[in-house]
Amino acid sequence: MPELPEVQALADFLGERAAGRTVVAADVAAIAALKTYDPPVTDLVGRTVAGVDRHGKWLDLRLDAPGTASTGSTAGELHLLVHLSRGGWVRWSDRAPTTPVRPRLGGSSKGTALALRVRLDDGSGFDLTEAGTRKRLAVHVVRDPDDVEQVRTLGVEPLSPAFTPEALATLLHGKNQQVKGLLRDQRAIAGIGNAYSDEILHVARTSPFKLSRSYTDDEVAALHEAVVTTLRDAVAAAAGRPAAELKDAKRAGMRVHGRTGQACPVCGDTVREVSFADRSLQYCATCQTGGQVLADRRMSRLLK
Repeated sequence: MPELPEVQALADFLGERAAGRTVVAADVAAIAALKTYDPPVTDLVGRTVAGVDRHGKWLDLRLDAPGTASTGSTAGELHLLVHLSRGGWVRWSDRAPTTPVRPRLGGSSKGTALALRVRLDDGSGFDLTEAGTRKRLAVHVVRDPDDVEQVRTLGVEPLSPAFTPEALATLLHGKNQQVKGLLRDQRAIAGIGNAYSDEILHVARTSPFKLSRSYTDDEVAALHEAVVTTLRDAVAAAAGRPAAELKDAKRAGMRVHGRTGQACPVCGDTVREVSFADRSLQYCATCQTGGQVLADRRMSRLLK
């Protein structure tokens, strides 16, 4: 799943290429991906892309109303909000196809399927696609990003000035839960998912199952530093890369996530895994749990 660094890179990539261009076509291929009906997606046509922003893991294409781009007015502005979920992606084309898009009602197509195609006035454009049979990509056309509850209720941006050690301590001590779950909770901290939470916890040298209220001041400071440095480094590594390269760049930069059975780059121990119903986590026992191995079941406890 694309997380904060990749979504930021996609926002920058699209912003550099689409800003100032006018939408000439917006064709829905997967009806199930479109989560709103008012305004209709056809209202994007004729509008100019004012910019591309990011909210957590959400992409936000801001589109000016016709005739307002030169004045800077936000009256009548629309937002194309996209959550790529696990299998979604953005595929840019300098020469977008002009063949008609055939709407698809179902969400169970195998392989990579087209969800939405947007063409711009210079002939370029982008496709929103989704791989796999579990179609969760979400497209919203709204007047304000806060019209989407998942955006309105996002927690603090971890690379913003508001994310201080004190703010993190408040989140940790507000509810006693496993720290990995807190890092992945979008209502607490926006933009961190399964992969970067593994990376952050490895950098912080802490167990993914450590309870949040057990954190001391020093441990809070270490976790805060790990969040900020891990995400900042990942954003820098992704910056300037074409959309087609971001997935491979993300995998190549991982220390423990997705590297079960390989050597930890810090201590050389074997990276281990805990599997759940629909996901897994990876960690290093030497670096994170004092050498103890986590039981591979949902309600895991440390094995003795």
